[in-house]
Amino acid sequence: MTDGRSWEGNWVVRLYERVRERGHDSLTAFAEARPAVPWVVLAEELGPHDVAGVQVFRGLLSEAERSHRVTRFVRDALVRELAESFPEGWPSVLDDASRGELAMTLGTWSANTPETHKERVRQARAVLRATPPPPGWRPLGPDDELLRTLLPDEDV
Repeated sequence: MTDGRSWEGNWVVRLYERVRERGHDSLTAFAEARPAVPWVVLAEELGPHDVAGVQVFRGLLSEAERSHRVTRFVRDALVRELAESFPEGWPSVLDDASRGELAMTLGTWSANTPETHKERVRQARAVLRATPPPPGWRPLGPDDELLRTLLPDEDV
């Protein structure tokens, strides 16, 4: 957990220095080496006191926009949100508690989705609610078959 120093100085430079120190030439390469790891955990790996999860998120989104891979990033974002909220996979029973947690998870995913993909994410959420994945479903990365069905790659 950061202690407030994450926004001091040039955090973008700091973020990329840490990524290079770990042998990666991009934040995307660093994150892809850690599939289904929540943003905050990635941030802690890069700097437990001076890197925040939102900085990792923003850096990855920026790289995705430059490489025209935003849809893949959006799928990856859902994978990481689900891993944080449901580490054992999709709940087998949707009681009040799990339904609330699912609503928060999908709501966070939607809120953090770039405007260009909001409608597609809204549709994907509707499909997930109408026909939930099997209990225990736990996508391990953005190339999960179900996720690619919900959000296929295309230019947006």
